[in-house]
Order: sequence, then C-alpha cells, then structure tokens
Amino acid sequence: MPLENPRHRIAVLADQCVQCGLCLPVCPTYALDGNETESPRGRIAIAAALARDQVSPSDEVRGPLDHCLGCLSCERVCPAGVKYEELLLETRTLLGPAPERPKALLGLVKRPRLNHWAQRLARWPGVRQWLAPALPNAWRAALALMPEKRKATRSTSPVPNSRGKKAGTVALFPGCAASIHDADAEHAAEMLLTAAGYRVIRLPAFCCGALDLHDGAIHEAEAAATHLRQAWTTAGADYLVTVTPGCLSTLRRALPAVRVDDPYRLLAERIDELAFQPLPARFALHVPCTQANVARSDATLMTLLKRIPQLELKRLPAPPYCCGAAGSHVLQFPERAAQLRESVLMHMKTLDVRGLLSSNIGCRLHLAAGLEETASALPTLHPLTLLAQQWIPS
Repeated sequence: MPLENPRHRIAVLADQCVQCGLCLPVCPTYALDGNETESPRGRIAIAAALARDQVSPSDEVRGPLDHCLGCLSCERVCPAGVKYEELLLETRTLLGPAPERPKALLGLVKRPRLNHWAQRLARWPGVRQWLAPALPNAWRAALALMPEKRKATRSTSPVPNSRGKKAGTVALFPGCAASIHDADAEHAAEMLLTAAGYRVIRLPAFCCGALDLHDGAIHEAEAAATHLRQAWTTAGADYLVTVTPGCLSTLRRALPAVRVDDPYRLLAERIDELAFQPLPARFALHVPCTQANVARSDATLMTLLKRIPQLELKRLPAPPYCCGAAGSHVLQFPERAAQLRESVLMHMKTLDVRGLLSSNIGCRLHLAAGLEETASALPTLHPLTLLAQQWIPS
C-alpha cells in the first residue's frame, strides 16, 4: 500500500481547523507578537498554503513556523481536535531544516561525552569573557545556558536494593543533554522508583531525536528512533521513563505500543511505599509546557510534592506564559526566548520563595540563566531531586 502524500496529509490536517480562534489566548508567540501569523491559526493557514503550492517556502513564510515553540497549549484547548503537533512536524519535514540551523552546535548537544567536556571547558576561569564575544549567536546562547559552577546537589543515599521487587521493571532513558545536566534527577528517579518497588535499569545515553524531529531533519530523527527501538528491545522492561518531559512525545512516537511516561505516575501508583521528612519552605513550581500538554502529569506531580510535610508550593502562571526554551528554539532565537522568559521571571519576583522547581532540563537551564543575569542566587531544582532529598529510607 503506497504511503500517503505528505502534502495531502498536511492539507487534510489543516482542514480540521475551524478557525474559531480559541487557541489564540493560550499561544505564547501570539501573546509576544500580537500577529496572526504567529498564532496556531495563522500557522495552520501557512501550512495549508505550502501543501497546496499556493506559496513558496520563503523566509517570510517559514519564519512563523520556525518560531513555533511546539508547546501544544493550542492542541489542548482545540474544540475541533486538530492534531497540531502532527501538522507542525509534517510541515517542518516538508520544508527541511532552516538554512541557519546550528547543526554543529546541535551535534555537540546531542553527544553526551562532547557535552560533558564542553561543560567543563565553560567552567574554566575567564573562558566566558574571552570566548563569548567571538561566538555566533547560537553558540553564545548555548554558553549562557551552561552553569558556571558544578552544583553538588546529588543525593549521597545509595539506590535501595531492588531484589524481590514485584512492581515491574522500569527502563530509565537518560537522553543526551539530560544525561549530563540532569544526572541528579536521574539518580533521584532511580532511588525513588526502586524504593517504591520497581526494578530500575538504565538505557545507554543518546539523543531520542526530538531536536532533529522538531527541526525537520527527518533522516537523523529516524536514525535516533531506530537506535531507541533497539535499546528498548534489549532492555526487556515493562515501562520506559524519562525525567525530561521534552523527550516524551518523541519517545512515544518511536514506541507507540510501550507505556512511556515521566516517573511521577509510576511513583503515585505506589505512593504508600514512600515517606518524606518535613521541609518548612516555600518553592515556586514551574510546570513545563510538555509536562502539562504531553505528559499531562502536572496534577500528579503536585500530589507527590504535597506528600512532603510543610512544603508550600507557588505554581507559576499557565499559558500563554512559556519560558521560551522549547528545545533548540533558545539556541536559534535567543532574543525571542529571552523575551518569553522575562514574562515568567516577572512573576518570580513577586514571590518570596527558597527555590524554583522545574522538570524540563532546557527550561530549568534557561530560567537559571535568566536568574543569574539578575544576580539572583535562587537555586533551581528538578522536583525529583527535591523529593529524593526529603525521602526517608525505610
């Protein structure tokens, strides 16, 4: 059976939109620009025109499509059930990667070992001041996201013994950047899941393909998906989890028959196995767009965090507020990402909190860089790291 023509598929997906405009109030880029072309409705019209050869893929046409954060707040509120993510991915595949896409930089980001050495280099005294002025915008933006100091927040508690656990086997997917910058959270996930009764194994660290898939680099994305399927088959696990919700959609796309989730749901299903010591403190909670709209585990996360006695949470506002990180968006459009971030940080300034919690590594690094620019010493943590710090070993 022949594959469906991509242009026809895009046109069919676009025709599902009834142009009601209910997506506009939740779209971060529409809130930023106030321009119809920078809204889901406008992008759907552009995609339809491209699919029907009514317009050519000029910079003016593809600009709004490249600016889209893929936050999927529009998809969540759409009364017509438009499959916006699928439409966006199909259209970006049709166009191919943008000519200015920082391919070499993304190649570094996707390789954990290179990422590790780049992070160590960035911490050398004077490197930032000497190197930053000579770098292109995307590389300078990447340098700004790298923490200047190594943060020794990792729990020293050993992972509990998993022998005799009967809740199933969980494969933990480390990812690429997350395997370096979110090592604390991955260790915390392993500890908590094991304590809750699961057997936890780790897959090798590599890129899931999300960066390529969302930039229209379909061949690289398909190669990553093949790598993932091979690793999953070898693992022989019951569940696949990632501590980074930005990877979830791509993992699910590659493994449609597998239960792929963040750890919160699995922990919540066995919450009676866990106990936490009190923490008399107030934290701001940033819920990444992918956690709210893809994982849809924000309520579950709140339930878990409320198991910590005396912990007070202040959740930052929902869409159209978005921090602007959005995968490689923060590297390709750093000025726009900074504008979006400022709207989030403005709310932070009104809160008297001890720290900021956020589940997505890109969001957390981006927000931390913004706080650092204002000379704020406020720590940023993955919620799993905080849960592990307060966990009481049985």
